[in-house]
Amino acid sequence: MQTNEIEQLLVAALPDCEIAVEGGDGKYLVSATGDVFEGLNAVKRQQTIYKILNEHIASGAIHAVSMKLQTPAEIAAS
Repeated sequence: MQTNEIEQLLVAALPDCEIAVEGGDGKYLVSATGDVFEGLNAVKRQQTIYKILNEHIASGAIHAVSMKLQTPAEIAAS
């Protein structure tokens, strides 16, 4: 699976987020910023992404996903 395909899946499911995907060979880094993560702990944030990608993880198209998931306020504060 290509990074742009993963990015398209995530953008379609989370249209109000800024999303970037890096990597290849089944190992990817997903960076997403959006209000959708407000009030969610790290596990809940990751579950949001896994729910979208789970079919592709189960099929083996994606082997590993690292995530950097933040709200706009967290970005502004850093």
